[in-house]
Amino acid sequence: MANCKWPFLSLFVILVVGLLGASIYNQFSVASTVTLLAQAPKPLDKPPAGQTYVGSKECSSCHFDQFLTWRETKHAKGFDVLPAKYQEDKSCLKCHATGHGEATGFESKAKTPGLAGTSCESCHGPGSKHTEIAKSFGKKKLAKDEEAYVRSTIYLIHPKNACVQCHQSRAHKKHPAYDK
Repeated sequence: MANCKWPFLSLFVILVVGLLGASIYNQFSVASTVTLLAQAPKPLDKPPAGQTYVGSKECSSCHFDQFLTWRETKHAKGFDVLPAKYQEDKSCLKCHATGHGEATGFESKAKTPGLAGTSCESCHGPGSKHTEIAKSFGKKKLAKDEEAYVRSTIYLIHPKNACVQCHQSRAHKKHPAYDK
């Protein structure tokens, strides 16, 4: 009879330890989830430094309607209106291509076609980390605080405002005629 108690006692101990372990795991798991949900990312004071240019095609993956509107503007065609002999002229490319002269900016139509013309990142600055952070949320609809955080990872208008750099530097004069 004494030998019959051991299997039941062993089974009872295993059951108690299993339930206790599951309870502790469940409490930890629920507590972690609640903590994560309560800690929505806070908007940044300014976008992260060290971003690189990603090009208008990458921007269009989330901002498709804006891309379709931009695509029909003079800014989108800014590079294409340059006569061939000016398509390598640095004084023209600073306004007719995105990020020209910067490490990850426009190099040529062949190497960096997504940066030809005055594209999204001319106004908003390079968007690599913005893209990375936005994609980390997947395809879900963002809550207001998440959206505020993602928006804070890129400039609404870059401090080195491209509008002023190109349009005001011309002092509202007519664009110089091209020597075709």
